[in-house]
Amino acid sequence: MSQQHPTPATVTVFASPTSWVESTALDQCRQVAALDGMIHVAAMPDLHPGKGAPIGAAMSSTVLYPFLVGSDIGCGIAVFPVKLKRVVPERLAARFPDLDRALDLDQDADDPAWAVLSGDVPAGHLEGLGTVGRGNHFVELARVETVFAAEHASRLGLDAGDLVLIVHSGSRGLGERILRAHTEVHGAGPAPDAAAYLAMHDEAVRWGSLNRRLMAARVAHALGAEPTEPIVDECHNLVEIRDGIYLHRKGAAPGDGRDVLIAGTRGTASYLVAAHAGPEANYSVAHGAGRKMSRADALRRGRAKHTVEELRRTAVGSLVVCGDRQLLFEEAPTAYKRIEQVIGDLVEHDLATPVLSTTPLVTYKTPDLGSTGRPDRRDQRRKRGRA
Repeated sequence: MSQQHPTPATVTVFASPTSWVESTALDQCRQVAALDGMIHVAAMPDLHPGKGAPIGAAMSSTVLYPFLVGSDIGCGIAVFPVKLKRVVPERLAARFPDLDRALDLDQDADDPAWAVLSGDVPAGHLEGLGTVGRGNHFVELARVETVFAAEHASRLGLDAGDLVLIVHSGSRGLGERILRAHTEVHGAGPAPDAAAYLAMHDEAVRWGSLNRRLMAARVAHALGAEPTEPIVDECHNLVEIRDGIYLHRKGAAPGDGRDVLIAGTRGTASYLVAAHAGPEANYSVAHGAGRKMSRADALRRGRAKHTVEELRRTAVGSLVVCGDRQLLFEEAPTAYKRIEQVIGDLVEHDLATPVLSTTPLVTYKTPDLGSTGRPDRRDQRRKRGRA
């Protein structure tokens, strides 16, 4: 009697032939497609390799795999309108609060940012509240540059020249704790109790959204503005149940009729789009420009090409607040794909329609504690060599 084999999962890559997609990321998509219960893998144009699973992919399955979501459950991007009387980036950069220092319910009880909290903190997780984290997370003051769909932008209350705060962060240590509890017992295997995992997962998603609101409020108050509600807040690391199927998103934003901010880099535009992705794309769109260099490569190449001071002011004239010199190189704009190519691919595949673009004015990564200190001798040598 012949042995029955399940139908292999399909893989669709939503990138044009001119878009560069690393072969390692495609290999990871095929490896995911080979897992038990997988149905379809939709790879976005910002696809790049991740730890064990591709980043920039939406993966549907009859089985729930926590590692396909990863440790930063609830990571997403929110957009908050903000009104300022005077916009001088150098002065505003100096006023950003220390978003490495967590808010404490007791010591910071009178901090006005707490006004965004209604009810209890999800999962009772107080560690790291109001902090941005490392990696590609950021808080950015940006200006609406070009409006492509005036009526849609108007519904969001935005016009060219308006200011927004863009906050990209997740559930910090909470998501990591949830994933570790699973992997220590089950490794990369499926969740033995999907409902139990989802209950913890949903708390982390709510925590991430609260944290983005807290940071936006902290920054708004520090800049002398009134905090506002987000007009966009979409998570791109999560799993949802759709038509009885588990839809895992790892660096992919919900694209079923949502407004999504697709982040560029600290030195390029970002794009707010109206997403209208269908089932072939697993109802998802890209979440950002996507890395084209590993962190190690970006660090090595960046140190050979740029000084720290050069990376603190971008090609568009914006400022980068970052006291972590290694992170400056790892997150350099040149380490990422062209955001215009990513958006173009989404449009070409009828997954999204651009509404507006934003240009960064100040991008906050970490407290800039070392900028007034002595520069690296390596930077001094480069400057003398270029004089």
